Amino acid sequence: MTTPQTRSPVLKPMAAPLFSGAGLTHTGRQRDENEDSILTDPAGLLWAIADGMGGHGHGAMASDMVIDQATLVSDHAPPAPTLRARLQEANRNILLRAQKANFGQMGATAVLMLIQNSIAHVAWAGDCRAYLMRRGHLRLLTRDHTVVQEMVDEGLLDEAERNRHPQRHVVTRAVGAAPSLEVDVISAPLVPDDRLLLCSDGLTACLADQTIAGIVEAGTEPKQVCADLVRATLEAGAPDNVSVICVFVSGG
Repeated sequence: MTTPQTRSPVLKPMAAPLFSGAGLTHTGRQRDENEDSILTDPAGLLWAIADGMGGHGHGAMASDMVIDQATLVSDHAPPAPTLRARLQEANRNILLRAQKANFGQMGATAVLMLIQNSIAHVAWAGDCRAYLMRRGHLRLLTRDHTVVQEMVDEGLLDEAERNRHPQRHVVTRAVGAAPSLEVDVISAPLVPDDRLLLCSDGLTACLADQTIAGIVEAGTEPKQVCADLVRATLEAGAPDNVSVICVFVSGG
């Protein structure tokens, strides 16, 4: 008779997911100046888009000031309070700059994303958006801070009529628009093969979510996805500046 033996399986440690991304911004077909600014991170952890508002180049200045603050985010900082604080500091700086230079109102809508421990932390103000694609399904992570979104939420406007409404560009929050800024933050755990998309409203005003989903899913690398999204926007008329960032999650 042989003695029973118990063998414990050798568990290999799971590799940490890897993040790679790219960004692209374009003036569009009808604007003379690109007032969008983007932040791309070679490490794949920190990303941002700011969409400037204000004539005579002041929107470009405001979006640059948002991105300047975004670059100060440390990879290991507490995500939600840090992202919120950077946007609020940008809000104070833009207000002060506009007041000192007698520019009138200027500002920017913005979306920032910091990836920590395979979790995407997203902060935003305005109608820049963040999406997560998983297994072919595109999910909107953010909620627009716009008059039209409030009308949709209250049942006063059908979702299908959003992009045709005359107030579709009116935002209810923006960095630099008021002395205090409320910043929303959401967190989304990530798994291998996920894809993340950040964009300005120049993209979503031209392309339906279904079209965006098809392009994001079909791409073989982030740079290609960005180029294909911008190309499709230009083909659709691109009346505004358009900015996109795409991040792939791999490994694990």
